[in-house]
Amino acid sequence: MKKSILQRMAEEASSRELGEGDAATKSPLSRRHSSPVISNVGRALSHLSEDSILSLDPSKVERSPYQDRFEIDADAEAELDILKLSILAEGQKIPVLVRPHPSKPDHYQLAYGHRRLAAIKAAMVDAERPEQVKIKAYVRDLTDRQLIQEQALENGVRENLTWIELAMWAVQLKEAGLSNRAICPVLGLSEAGVSHLFRVTSVIPSDIIYAIGRARQVGRPKWTAFAELLKAPGKIEAVRDILSTEEFRNSDGAGRIALATSAGDRQNQNRSKQPGRDNRFCLG
Repeated sequence: MKKSILQRMAEEASSRELGEGDAATKSPLSRRHSSPVISNVGRALSHLSEDSILSLDPSKVERSPYQDRFEIDADAEAELDILKLSILAEGQKIPVLVRPHPSKPDHYQLAYGHRRLAAIKAAMVDAERPEQVKIKAYVRDLTDRQLIQEQALENGVRENLTWIELAMWAVQLKEAGLSNRAICPVLGLSEAGVSHLFRVTSVIPSDIIYAIGRARQVGRPKWTAFAELLKAPGKIEAVRDILSTEEFRNSDGAGRIALATSAGDRQNQNRSKQPGRDNRFCLG
């Protein structure tokens, strides 16, 4: 059963890589040069076959110290509610993976299964007898590097991180001591792709990124253009001025980055209209 779960995960990732036509005619795991995600899944099969499934107190399971996801937004909240109802109706079908907490006895840190943990903790809040709510988990001793690799396995297979979440996840990996080259297989990107993530995150302050949020419908081009905009003097301060406005807070990710970009553009216009400037040579 344990093998079949990960086998299906591997096939899902491989079929996306091969294309629909090839997936129908080739065994997903038969390719000589498999993707980093497929390789990680293959290595995980042998580990999970040796693990026992335990029932743990969800309140004693903490998130990974390496945060690959932003705080939950409206879209993620709706998805979480659906998952919670599914678990309440059918039970938890796939265990999470945890390691013993390095500094808290009888506590654990999550490697993967973030959404399942969040859904079960939400169900625990609503339960008449919360002490009876448990989370099924594989428990394994993991180094920080192994924890990151297992965490990346779930992200790579499910592909549910937005572009900016991926970029900030790369920042976390860098801070954990991984080189750009070591980050490549974790994210499934080339060195050029990883370098581009850092070119954006090195310009846009993290408080602005987190204020905009995971921005599910915003990809690399808009984030890159926004980073280029913020390189000019005064742009960052102009954007920070709108972060607390009601219009900004009530917008979704796409709306927030649009408002932030407009704020930076307006700052350009205001500078061009300052007294004493010769505006005849302004191009706009």
